[in-house]
Amino acid sequence: MKVYHNTPKRIFVASWVSLNPAPGNEAKAVGLHSSSPKPHFDILKPLRHWLDNFQVKNRELAHRLCKSIPSQCPFERDIKLFGKTLFRIPPLCKLNPLYDEVVGLRFRALCYLADECGEDVTQYC
Repeated sequence: MKVYHNTPKRIFVASWVSLNPAPGNEAKAVGLHSSSPKPHFDILKPLRHWLDNFQVKNRELAHRLCKSIPSQCPFERDIKLFGKTLFRIPPLCKLNPLYDEVVGLRFRALCYLADECGEDVTQYC
């Protein structure tokens, strides 16, 4: 006996999710639990805000920033002995909580030197 001869051709699937929930019952309509957002205090937020809004308007400062902020993580290394890799030190820069802001500041300094000052920035790449 073949099973597919006895199965229905059209299957109707019922859904219990309302497409137009009543106002105030959005979480209950889809079956999700609503929780109030917990206050989150970020101690580095003022420093992040300052770094993000820092404008590079000085040529010497832009050169100093490009020299002091590396383009690649300097801590990433492969430790080798007699041509064989013993272990690898991963890039530790991502552990820095201000990494994205510092890299953005370096990028703004490079853009200032290239666009405003018309200098060649390939020495910093």
